[in-house]
Formats: sequence, structure tokens, C-alpha cells
Amino acid sequence: MFRITTLLIFLPVLLFSQVPAYKNPKLDVHTRTTDLLSRMSYEEKRAQLLCLMGWEMYEKKGRSVAVSQKFKDLMKVKPIGALWAVFRADPWTQKTLETGLDPELAAEVANEIQRYAIENTRLGIPIFLAEESPHGHMAIGTTVFPTGIGQASTWNRDLVQKAWEVKAKEIRLQGAHIAYGPVLDISRDPRWSRVEESFGEDPVLTGELGAAAVRGAGGGNLQLPFSVISTLKHFAAYGSSEGGHNGNAVNIGPIDLHQNFLFPFEKAIRAGALSIMTSYNSIDGVPSTADEYLLNQVLRRDWGFKGFVVSDLFSIDGVYSAHRVVPNLSAAGKMALNAGVDMDLGGNAFDKLDGEQLDTAVYRILARKFEMGLFEHPFVDPKKAKTEVRSQRNKDVALDVARESVVLLKNEILPLGDRYKRIAVVGPNAHAIYNQLGDYTAPQDESEMVTVYEGIKNLFSETDVKYAKGVAIRDTSRKGWEDAMELARNSEIIIAVVGGSSARDFKTVYENTGAAQTSGQNLMDMENGEGFDRATLGLMGLQEEFLKALKSTGKPLVVIYIQGRPLEMNWAAEHADALLCAWYPGAYGGTALGEILKGKYNPSGRLPISVAKSVGQLPVYYNKRRPRGNDYVELDQEALYPFGYGKSYTKFEYSDLSVGTFEIKFRLKNIGSVDGYEIPQVYFSPQNTSVVQAEKQLKYFDKVFLKAGEEKWITFTVRNEDLEYVNRNLQKERYKDPVAIGVGSSSRDIVLRGSLRP
Repeated sequence: MFRITTLLIFLPVLLFSQVPAYKNPKLDVHTRTTDLLSRMSYEEKRAQLLCLMGWEMYEKKGRSVAVSQKFKDLMKVKPIGALWAVFRADPWTQKTLETGLDPELAAEVANEIQRYAIENTRLGIPIFLAEESPHGHMAIGTTVFPTGIGQASTWNRDLVQKAWEVKAKEIRLQGAHIAYGPVLDISRDPRWSRVEESFGEDPVLTGELGAAAVRGAGGGNLQLPFSVISTLKHFAAYGSSEGGHNGNAVNIGPIDLHQNFLFPFEKAIRAGALSIMTSYNSIDGVPSTADEYLLNQVLRRDWGFKGFVVSDLFSIDGVYSAHRVVPNLSAAGKMALNAGVDMDLGGNAFDKLDGEQLDTAVYRILARKFEMGLFEHPFVDPKKAKTEVRSQRNKDVALDVARESVVLLKNEILPLGDRYKRIAVVGPNAHAIYNQLGDYTAPQDESEMVTVYEGIKNLFSETDVKYAKGVAIRDTSRKGWEDAMELARNSEIIIAVVGGSSARDFKTVYENTGAAQTSGQNLMDMENGEGFDRATLGLMGLQEEFLKALKSTGKPLVVIYIQGRPLEMNWAAEHADALLCAWYPGAYGGTALGEILKGKYNPSGRLPISVAKSVGQLPVYYNKRRPRGNDYVELDQEALYPFGYGKSYTKFEYSDLSVGTFEIKFRLKNIGSVDGYEIPQVYFSPQNTSVVQAEKQLKYFDKVFLKAGEEKWITFTVRNEDLEYVNRNLQKERYKDPVAIGVGSSSRDIVLRGSLRP
């Protein structure tokens, strides 16, 4: 009797003291996820699919931070699964160096958010924090790299991987988990405002660098301490909208879609990417955010994607409000969820959801949280964030990327060495730090940045280096014109830094998606960046007139383009003594350019996108389908500078091409007097295929360092996948006839030719 009574007394205690399976770290992810899912109410499940704007969720007073009342009120109603851009600071968020978060405070805010979520909700589920990271974590005090188009100009997989290791670590040190990037949009129209974020016009280069970025971010191994979930952007074909209008309709065929636009995403997913973001556009009338074929068939069934899909900001809302394919927002949410979207960035649309698909989406998100260990380790160390974010090592990596991103397009005078004693550095981008950082950039401590003028002054320390702005990017005021001309006349050489800008300011009006409104009344510098599409590609304002006036002084003229898209360079290509493209080279771009001009570094960048002679030629991407078009009445159809192009301070010789069944090899020799990098490129030109192919398509490339006089055998292994193309049934078909092989230093400069038998 005693024994039975004792058991009855202690049984409730034993039952209630048992740890739920989802809180047991010894169990596998699937068991923990299904257990947690079984305990959740409908509202708790729905809330896990919501990702809201995060910068509103904290309060800061001096060095003290806490969660905001808005966050507390939100969590009472719906314990959300994710926040976006908690640490973001820019004119849109109205977070400045004074009101925003440095890395130490960011880590403290992350901890407070997790602590509140765990302690004040029924199930204690930690929150995913997602951050923008196109060229460094978009937050105060982080390392700023060149933008995507500059990273692509390095053609260096290892360096891109190293850059993303830095970005991932800085994000995790501050308590976030998801990096929005890399951007894998194929950019065929330079009028589009977001070319700067992309890796250019080619699927192979974009895919290789995208995969390298994902590997640098952890390769999908969420057990690593500094691994992040890479969110690939934007799925799909976002960079090829009609007229270059951001987010507009895309009209491409299914073969082109699969062979070119989807190719980089598949490569990055094979490398371990666990998240993908839908795009604002439609493809042949189907909104990408509600495209069941893309998200369920291609992404999940064909590619075996195991991660989760997030909408772009309010893009589910756009299925209703912009595309008008459903009658209301609730219908848009249902359509997107059923099509395969798991997370709503913006949090407006998922209000009435069906059970089975809801559970599937919630499972995908919760499983990633368990894999990352957030239930056991939700907090970070603010002291480590303070000392290890933007460390000297990280800044050194950013400088390496900046060095390798600069493309030398024309040269009759560089390197300058110590020949000149008076240098004039002029132009709107010569001494404007935000103009060289690109869009999606946080406010900066300018003492940490190096402008082009500062970089030149530092590298030419024995030379009299002086600066004058002269003109602006867009403004047509001549206020500084004469000062700059006087400086130029009194110099021995002129370095003019022109181009564009994606620098936002606090006067700009923004859409609710963060894209800028372009009224045409505000003559700030910004002519690029999200929402700033162009109708023309020439230099804006008085810049070209300024260059011509500088040339008229008779002094040697070096022109540097700082830009987010390939602007027209016809005048500079003909008249400048040297021409360089530096894109947006990041925080240390000034140092990189100073080293190149001095001759301390031999430029090694190559174009990842073609430079048009005229906007009337567009599109001018190199891998167009056959047949070759006719020239225009006024102009030929060739790019001014083709894909893959870039010069060096030395010369390289290619010889002895050998093409076998399984490998392509040749000799590469540095025949100049300067050590340097060459980027050998191998192009395929297939014959007699069942559907029309490009005249040439990049298949292999490498970045090879050779000392002066050094020679190496370069070998590329031929893989089965390289001998396949997409046929009319959207299936992979193998080449049947011999494939023409071209080897050279750009898509136009082919110096060795051979034939490969499949």
C-alpha cells in the first residue's frame, strides 16, 4: 500500500519535470523539430514565418540598450520567428553614428532580443536575426569591401571566399545568423540600378564566385561557430527586366532561364546555401514570389534544396498590389505559401494559411535554428564583437579585394613611379568617401576610410599632391571649376576621378522597400543604387566637359572611373593617357589605387561585364545566341571593352595548346619585366546542337601569378557537366559533335584555338 501511494504522489512530479524533446540537445534535429511543431498553436506557427523590420525593436540611451516597447507588444501578440536588419543604419532607417549600434552594442541588443523571446514566450523559441551583407555587413563599425561587381572583377575564387569568411564572422560575432547575399542576378542591362551588387553578366563566373561566397560563409555547415545562412538573391532573373527598370517584368524563354539565369543559383546551392530570396519581377507573366514551378519543382524537387525561401521585402504584398493576379493580400499570402515561400519579409501577408503547407514551412525554419544550436547557445560575447569586428586582419582582406578589383583599361603612362613632383587630383569622386562605398552602406567613421586623394597622397609622400573637386556628379554648378583648372595648369600630371555614386543622404525620399524615389529635383550625387535606373549611360552633370577642359591643358591625364555600373567611356578611352575602372572599391579603395598608380601593385582586375559604346547598342553581353547581328547604321555592335578584358603592367604569352578528352592544357609565360597576375580564360563554341547556343561561353578560368620570365603549364579538367546544355525539353543534353575551344585573356582576345571531342 505504501509503495503504491508513494508512486501516486511522485508521478505528477516526474511527469512535469521531464524536459520536452525539443529542448533536449542529445536528440536529432528532426525529432526536436517535430516535437516542437506538435506543441505549437496555429498563431505560434504563423508567427515563425514572419520577418519584421528590426531597427525598431531596440532603444538606446547612451551606452545602455534594451528591447523597445514595440518589440514587447509585438511578442505578446505573435512571437515572431525572425527580424531583419536590427543593426542596419542608413538614411532610410534614420539610424546614424550617434543613434545606431556599434558592434559591441549590437551584440548586447541581440542578447536582449533573444533573452526576452526565450523568457517571455510560451515555448521560448529563439529568433533568427537576418542582416544585409552584399559587400560587408551593413552596420556601423564593420569592414566595408568593394561592391559585388568589384569582387567579381578579381576573378579570384579564393579571395572572394576569404572575404565572405570575414563577413560571416562579423555577423555572427554581433549575434545575427542570416546574411542576405551573395547577389547572383545576371546583369545584362547596365541601365539597371543594382548592377553594382551583382557579379556581372556571365553565369559561369557568377556561379563560381557565388559558390565561393557560400563556402566562405560556412558552406551550409551550421555547426561551425561563425557559419551563417547565406540567402541567395534574387530568384529569379531580376537583373534582366524590360528597359532596365528595377523590378519590372522579365521576358525571357525557359531555355535561357535555365541555362543562364538559374545556373549560378544551382551552383551556390550545391555549395551549401540554405536560404534563397524571391524577386520582385514576374517572368513571362508569373510573379517570381508566387512561382510554384521555380520554388517547388526546380528548387526543391530538381535541385534537392533543403533550406527555406524568404520573400523580398513586401514582395508577397506585390503579388496583389503590383502584379494584380489575386484579389487581396490574404490571397497573395496563400498563393506565395503554396508556391513554396516559407518566410514573409515585411510580415503583412501571411494571415490566413492552410495547415499542411504551414507546418512544412515552419519545419524548414525551425530545423535550421536547431542545426545552428540557437536553443542551446542564443547569446554572444559583446567584448569579442568589440575587438574582432573590423580587425586589422579583416581590413587587410578588404584591401586585397580592392587591389584585385581595379581594372586597367588603357595605359600609355602608368606606373608613375617618382617621375612627377606636382600631381593634381581632381574630380567629384577624388575625395568623397561615400561615393566609393556603394549602396547598402552604413554611416562610417571617416577616419577609418581612405579616399582616392588620400591614397595617392600617402603613396606619393615625396610629391606635392593637391586636390580640388572641380565639378559634382549631377549638379551643373561651376563653383569649383576654376580652382580645379588652376590646380591642373600648375601640375605636372592630372589624375581625374569621375563616374557615379550610390551615396544616399537624409534628403532622399524612399519607398517602403528601401528603394529611392527619383523626382529629378534633388541634385545629390546619387545616380545609381536601388531605384536609380538610368535612361542613358554617359557621365552626368559637367563631368565630360570637365575632362575635355583638363585635357586642353596639355598635361598628361589619368582618368579613374568610380562607378556602380559600366558607364560610357568613349572619350576617355580615346583621349586619356591611362584609364582605370575601380567600381566602388570600398573603404580602402584609395590605398589600392595609390599603390597601382605608383607601381607598387600590378593591376590584375578583369571586366565581369561588357562596357558599351552607346546605350543604343544594348544589350551588349558577350555570350549572345547565334547568329551574330548586323552592325547599326551609326555604329558597330561591338563593346568598347569586352567581358574578361583588363590590362597589366607586364605581358603574357600563350602557347602549346593541347586538348584531350579529359583535360585542356597550355603554356603561360610572363614575357615582361614585372611580376603579375594573368587570368587565362577558356571558351566553348559548340556546333550542331538541338537548340541555338551562344557563339562562345566561358567554361574555365584561373588567376595565375607569374614572376617576370616565369612559365607554367595551365591545366583544366573537363567535367561531364561542361559538355551539356539545356534542350527544348529543359533537360540536359550532351554535345554530340566536336566543340571549338578558344583560349585567351578575354572573350575577344582569343589566342589559342582547338577542338574537343565529347
